[in-house]
Amino acid sequence: MRHAPQHFSSIIIEHVSPELNGGLYPIKREVGDRLEVSADIFKEGHDLIGAVLRCKKTKDQEWKEIPMHQIDNDRWGGNVALPENTRYLYTIGAYIRTFATWREELEKKHGVKDDLSSELLEGQAQLQAAIARDQHSATGQLKEWLSKWTSQQGQEAIVSIAMNEELAALMDQHEARHAWAIYPHELEVVVDRVRARYGAWYEIFPRSQGTEPGKGTTLKECEARLPYIRDMGFDVLYLTPIHPIGTTNRKGPNNSLTSGPNDPGSPYAIGSDHGGYDAIEPSLGTLEDFDRFEKAVRDHGMELALDFAINASPDHPYVKSHPEWFKQRPDGTIKYAENPPKKYEDIYALDFYCEDWRSIWEELKRVILFWVDHGVKIFRVDNPHTKPVSFWEWLIREIQGQHPDVIFLAEAFTKPKMMRVLAKAGYTQSYTYFTWRNFKQEMTEYLEELTQSEMKEYFRPNFFTNTPDILPEILQQGGQSAFKFRVVLAATLSPCYGIYSGYELCENRALPEREEYLDSEKYEITVWDWDRPGNIRDYITKLNHIRKDNPALHEFENLRFYHADNDHIIFYGKSTDDKNNNLLIAVNMDPHHLQETVLHIPIEELGIAEDATYQLHELFTDTSHAVTGSTYSIRLDPHTEPAVIFAIRR
Repeated sequence: MRHAPQHFSSIIIEHVSPELNGGLYPIKREVGDRLEVSADIFKEGHDLIGAVLRCKKTKDQEWKEIPMHQIDNDRWGGNVALPENTRYLYTIGAYIRTFATWREELEKKHGVKDDLSSELLEGQAQLQAAIARDQHSATGQLKEWLSKWTSQQGQEAIVSIAMNEELAALMDQHEARHAWAIYPHELEVVVDRVRARYGAWYEIFPRSQGTEPGKGTTLKECEARLPYIRDMGFDVLYLTPIHPIGTTNRKGPNNSLTSGPNDPGSPYAIGSDHGGYDAIEPSLGTLEDFDRFEKAVRDHGMELALDFAINASPDHPYVKSHPEWFKQRPDGTIKYAENPPKKYEDIYALDFYCEDWRSIWEELKRVILFWVDHGVKIFRVDNPHTKPVSFWEWLIREIQGQHPDVIFLAEAFTKPKMMRVLAKAGYTQSYTYFTWRNFKQEMTEYLEELTQSEMKEYFRPNFFTNTPDILPEILQQGGQSAFKFRVVLAATLSPCYGIYSGYELCENRALPEREEYLDSEKYEITVWDWDRPGNIRDYITKLNHIRKDNPALHEFENLRFYHADNDHIIFYGKSTDDKNNNLLIAVNMDPHHLQETVLHIPIEELGIAEDATYQLHELFTDTSHAVTGSTYSIRLDPHTEPAVIFAIRR
């Protein structure tokens, strides 16, 4: 038999939004955002309900309460500012507004029932009860209203007092919350710094930044490249692994199984006699050189990101000190890593399911904190989908508990559900399928999923045009025009995007029938001619400056797609909330042919009258076009200007 509860409320609170998996995972926001929360709140009968959004920092004791308002059909909403880079909790409380309910009933009876004395006594009793409960600043005001109430002689005069809005507001603040109900889940929101949402990344192999063939650059020498990267407008300089490289099974050029005496090996095969994840590859310099380099990056107005690759070469110190951390065959040898069909003969994988797994977790936490102490606040994590999600959830929470400004980017090109749960588990940003979305319809559908489904609450995309592992077919075959339109898409669809160096040179030499670079920097030192003919450095520079100058491009959920008659031309826009910055972007996604179309301008959405004349100011060319009405014809030649970015001016 079910027993009656000691306390109950008949108020129903359900369908809270945003909420992930019943509160199992936090949602994400950035400093300066307002958290908008809504819920269905209702009860039986005709009592009036009050509701509050409750919010506090996770370490605080006291809740801050913000009144919620009715939207429609028992849907309530409220919002709260999120000013700090920390974690907050939020939930919802609701109660019966007894005095307001009484006033509503009195109003209905007034003029219909002659004798309201009993009803007025009920109201007076509620006022007296509020005074008895509240012995603070409002007591004097409430006593004044009680004195007015009891000093009136006629029924109409008392009704006039009872219906006073000032008294009603005071009673709302100080009456007992009858039938108080709390939503059963305390929900969490991670408030990251703005760099979590907005930034342009530039990826390099630091050893390949020099001018002498076959000779790698040190971190000191790499500083000479910083003005070039800064001047292109990038915010984050991302380094592939900088740790000691193993020699056992070292890979040669193009991932060959044999290497020569001068081959540098893959920086992803980490560990040697010189150390592991907390050491510097000797050919790059020392830890002191790293500290100097990190400061130089900051002095150039950028931020450094490090690759956190949990890959151990057979020469890693862990192999000797903790052989039990690795997967072993029955004969006692350690298995090398595989990600079929890829094989990594130069890498051992840690066994996160070994008996000593707790020590692995603590050691990797120590490694992250080591680099945080050396100024690193952004980590790109290699292949996180091959490690337990519970580990990442623990690690990220542990790190951000001490350093809430640390950002983690998940390099997980894997199944959708795994990519999503990694983001839910704490990853600040995520790689995406953007790299393989080459047609208008599939690009539109994917972006609408990212910006309009539940994913917008937790999945922050970082649109990389290419990576050292991925040279997409569209770039291999489309030439310079493909490089131009793909970077425009990446930089304007998402507020966070990145390129792997060489992109600005339109480097597209690939291994036959593969999405991998020929003569990849992963396996050899490369010398680049950063001024070689056909480069699009100036184009990318202009694009990044357009991004910085237009705050509409700093947001993601404001993306809206509009109609263009031609299926090869994608048309979309972004606006700030105050509508002071409105952009329209059209991109020819055919790298080979000129395309024409009619763009259907969303003038109603932009607040433009149908007969009004406005300016489409093209930001690449700094030219304006006067337009009247909602249509505009355009021709986009992929060999000259494959894309336009219009700012609406009136």
